[in-house]
Amino acid sequence: MAKDSIPQIHSLDKPEKLQDLLKEDAGDDCLPCKIVGGGAFLGLAVYSYVSGQSQLQQQKAKILASGSRFGMRSRSLGITGISLGLAWLGIWRLVK
Repeated sequence: MAKDSIPQIHSLDKPEKLQDLLKEDAGDDCLPCKIVGGGAFLGLAVYSYVSGQSQLQQQKAKILASGSRFGMRSRSLGITGISLGLAWLGIWRLVK
């Protein structure tokens, strides 16, 4: 339990309110921790996009010659999706 005292039996008969539990469990993140965490995710997003697209262009001839049903467009969308997900996590980390 989050409290240091032992609860009474009659208080255990009813469930605790969710809002009260969330307030007790709220993280005590400092501003530098949020900035470093959010910056790490944003940096990963940029790195993932730039390196993924460059590797995709380097392998373009092999991908087109392979005849795979996953062509350049779907692979590029996958890289973009992963990068957008990481960027969203970075922004969420900075805000929350």
